Amino acid sequence: MAAIIQAIFSGLKRRMQKTIFVTGGAGFIGRALVEHLVQNTPHRIVNIDKLTYAARLPAIEPSNIYAFEKIDICDMDKIRQAFDKYQPDLIMHLAAETHVDNSINGPEPFIQSNIVGTYTLLEQARFYWNKLEAGKKERFRFHHISTDEVFGDLR
Repeated sequence: MAAIIQAIFSGLKRRMQKTIFVTGGAGFIGRALVEHLVQNTPHRIVNIDKLTYAARLPAIEPSNIYAFEKIDICDMDKIRQAFDKYQPDLIMHLAAETHVDNSINGPEPFIQSNIVGTYTLLEQARFYWNKLEAGKKERFRFHHISTDEVFGDLR
């Protein structure tokens, strides 16, 4: 994970605090990522998660470098409000339904989270990006991070 994080942050200047959205920050990988970022970077981390059955929040108290927002990524209005409130420089999108066996009996939550939620984030990021000044536009990043259970098998 450290190599991935280093690659993502290579474009961010270390001396300036950035605001980073982590969606799915209460999931298995997201929680570890949030904890790593809070402990090892100077950046402000905004953890966005709707807290479903598999969620477990990191043991981090809210502060000037960490905030938690209970938001469903499909909720366009609340996502827009989060963009307006925090003005992110980077989005690390990890929120997804990943227990594929559950999708056989009920695919709707997977479609909502993995497709509609990702679309909602991308649309709000585009809307937000269009309002940024040129320098900030150039530095803004959106990273979609997931597993083969979301992206599919590589074979």
